[in-house]
Amino acid sequence: MSRRARRNHTPAFKAKVALAAVKGDRTLAQLAEQFDVHPNQIASWKAQLEGGAADVFGPGGGQAGRATCRRREVAARQDRRADAGERFFRRSAQQGRPAERKAMIDRTHDLPIARQAEALNISRGSVYYLPRPVSPKDLALMRRLDRLHLELPFAGSRMLRGLLAAEGCKIGRRHVKTLMRRMGIEALYRRPHTTKPEPGHKIYPYLLRGMEITRPNQVWAMDITYIPMARGFVYLAAVLDWATRRVLSWRLSITMEAAFCVATLEDALARHGKPEIFNTDQGSQFTGAAFTGVLAGNGIAISMDGRGAWRDNVFVERLWRSVKYEEVYLRAYDSVSEARVSIGRYLDFYNRRRPHSSLDGSTPDQAYFTSLPIRMAA
Repeated sequence: MSRRARRNHTPAFKAKVALAAVKGDRTLAQLAEQFDVHPNQIASWKAQLEGGAADVFGPGGGQAGRATCRRREVAARQDRRADAGERFFRRSAQQGRPAERKAMIDRTHDLPIARQAEALNISRGSVYYLPRPVSPKDLALMRRLDRLHLELPFAGSRMLRGLLAAEGCKIGRRHVKTLMRRMGIEALYRRPHTTKPEPGHKIYPYLLRGMEITRPNQVWAMDITYIPMARGFVYLAAVLDWATRRVLSWRLSITMEAAFCVATLEDALARHGKPEIFNTDQGSQFTGAAFTGVLAGNGIAISMDGRGAWRDNVFVERLWRSVKYEEVYLRAYDSVSEARVSIGRYLDFYNRRRPHSSLDGSTPDQAYFTSLPIRMAA
C-alpha cells in the first residue's frame, strides 16, 4: 500500500478548520472526517489560533503595523541574532504540557524546526509524527473504562485489564494505560509524593482538611471529566459550591486544555462573586499561571488535592457519578451541541429540582440561595 503524500495546507484552510474547532459544535473525530485532517493536527491548529488571537488586537494590527512587521521579518532574515533560540523559548514555551509545547512549533519561523524543538524540550521526531486517530473499538473500550472507573475508582490499569478480560475483551495493560491517559483518568489512592509538577507550575497545599464548611461561597471546587458520545468524546468542566453542591458554572470542550477551564472559572466569578477558597486537583490545566493567576488576582486562597487523593475533592466526584449515571449513560449524543443542550438541561434539574439527602432533602438552589445552616467537615 502506497504511503499518503504529505500535504501542505493553506493558511486559509488552517484558519477555517481551527475556527470550526474553537466553535466546538463537533468532536475532533467528526471534524477530522469533515476536513480529512488528523484530529491531533486540528487540536494543534486550535491551540495556535487561541494562543495568537490576542495579537490581532495588539500593536501591528493596522496596515502600517503590518508593514512594520514585514520590515522586521526581512531584517531578521538578513541578520539572525545568536540568541534567536532563547527569544523563541521565552515567547513560546510558557505552558508545560508536551502537547501544548508541540503546538508552539512555527513552521514559517526563521528558526529551524530542529532548533525550535530543542528550545521547547521536545523530540524533533514528535513534531512530524501523527499517531493514529481513535478507532471505534477504542471508543467502545473507553466508554466501558469510564463506567468501571466510576464504579471502582481505585482500579489501576492492571485491575482494569483483568476486569475487561473477565468480560471477554482481550486487551493489553499498556493499551489500557494509553486509553486512561487519553481520558484523563487514573487510579485514585494515596501514594508517595514522587511526581514532579509541570515546569513553571506551582503546586499548592490542601487547605480543607478538618475545616468546617458551613455556608455558600466559602469553598468552591472544580474538576474535568470525560464524556463519551456516539462518535468521539468531549470534556466537561464544572465549578461546584462545596457546601450546597450547587453547580455554579460549566462548559464542554472538544480538547482538554487550560483555556476552557479559565473561561469556566471566570464565568462563575462573574455570576456569583468569589469564594474564600478554591480547590482543584493537580492537573496541569489548574496549576498553570493562566488559571492560578485569575484566582490570585481576585484574592482567592488556592487549595489543591493530594496526588491521587479522590476524597480531597469528593463532592465533585459525586457530581460526576450523578451526571453520568442519570444523564450521559442514558444518551448517545450525535453532536457536541446536542450534548451541550442535554447536559445543560440535566444540570438545571440537578440545581433546581433534585433533592439531596445531605442537604436534608433540599435542592442545591434552595441551599445556596437561602443559606441553610449546613454543618460538615471536609
